[in-house]
Amino acid sequence: MKFTVSWLKEHLDTQKKDNELIEKLTDIGLEVESFETLSSGLESFKVAKIINTEQHPNADRLRICDVDIGLDNTVKVVCGAPNAKKDLLTIYAGPGSIIPKNNMKLSVSKIRGVTSYGMLCSESELNLSNESEGITELTTSKYSDKIGKNFFKSNTEKVVDLSITPNRPDCLGVRGIARDLAAAGVGKLKKISLKNKKNNRSQKIKVSITKDKNQGCTVFGSCLIEGVTNKESPQWLKEKIISLGQKTNFSNC
Repeated sequence: MKFTVSWLKEHLDTQKKDNELIEKLTDIGLEVESFETLSSGLESFKVAKIINTEQHPNADRLRICDVDIGLDNTVKVVCGAPNAKKDLLTIYAGPGSIIPKNNMKLSVSKIRGVTSYGMLCSESELNLSNESEGITELTTSKYSDKIGKNFFKSNTEKVVDLSITPNRPDCLGVRGIARDLAAAGVGKLKKISLKNKKNNRSQKIKVSITKDKNQGCTVFGSCLIEGVTNKESPQWLKEKIISLGQKTNFSNC
């Protein structure tokens, strides 16, 4: 069971320091396997700007791009994306970077006789969406002053990894862990406001309950969910998963 301290504090109001929380987790019987900063592997993906493009001399569908990545000199990247053009703001991955979609590690390589130092990435390659027709296009208003900066949010927060035993399914969620810590006196469990939604629509599922004086179940509830669509995960969910060092295809969550 992995979670960050900030995630825990969304449910627990506490002034305790990180090491005190770790000690208390051990005291209440929750074995801490590790407490360390996990690299998401996304620190090398930079906001970049294409300064100039020219036709590749040995390939009709490839272009050679001079890319500004915030250094004194631009880097040359061979790119086959149809939308690679001058002044485009995009995302650059240098040699050594590992592409999230296929775990391919980049290196300096020659493409049709021209050396390419890294690549310009599509949203699909970064698991941001299913868009793979071209490289990522960033808005000028938001990213023009961030050239050379990390595109992904830096993760300097430590991740707690607990070993949960079969008799503690209540701690397979962050709120359950927060509840245990609150009971141990290290803070106060935050209230979650739930919105009750009444639905007067008719539904086709027929449910009947037979009354029996020896019946053990005293309450029965049901919920019919409709209109579910498969779409890109929200940003807050992406950031939480990335903070745990996970690499997943967010668009298919």
